[in-house]
Amino acid sequence: MKIGFVLFNGITFLDFIGFYDVIYRLNLFEEKGTTWDICGLSEEISDELGLTIKVNKIKPDLSQYDLLFVPGGMGTRKLRFDEEFITWLGQADKVKYIVSVCTGSLLLGAAGFLKYKKATTHPNAYELLEPYCEEVIKSRIVKDGNLITAGGVSTSIDLALYIVSLLVNKDAVEIIKKQIDYPYESQGIVEV
Repeated sequence: MKIGFVLFNGITFLDFIGFYDVIYRLNLFEEKGTTWDICGLSEEISDELGLTIKVNKIKPDLSQYDLLFVPGGMGTRKLRFDEEFITWLGQADKVKYIVSVCTGSLLLGAAGFLKYKKATTHPNAYELLEPYCEEVIKSRIVKDGNLITAGGVSTSIDLALYIVSLLVNKDAVEIIKKQIDYPYESQGIVEV
């Protein structure tokens, strides 16, 4: 499994880190052989508060990944109209799993991935998502074919656990939950 994490200025880093901390644990299950790249259009990415991290792949071909993950953040509001970014994101149209959390779904929508799909986002952004998809489902996680979208920031952990259940099994989820001391049960999962 080769994962591409798509980062951008104005990201909410918890969207990314919550998912990343869980999903990198796929390597505990040897048969998976998970690798990943932190991708962006520039060498450094800053969040809404000024925290900066470096990316290791600048504008790679996104079609090479098995799973593409797009987090959210206030930067998505403007970025969905950025032609360079949206064209780059559009390279992922044949990727096996296209995944977003929070307002990352707005970027997927702007790239055309949500057309004829049901999706979700942060509850405060449901109206912004409506023009991009067939239907906004007011739930925490929505899987419609190869597209998996999730709600607000805290959903990033549940989303990653859900993907582990798809790629490995429920036992792997329980092992990871024990490792991260996560006592919660995922709720609001809709599979179309």
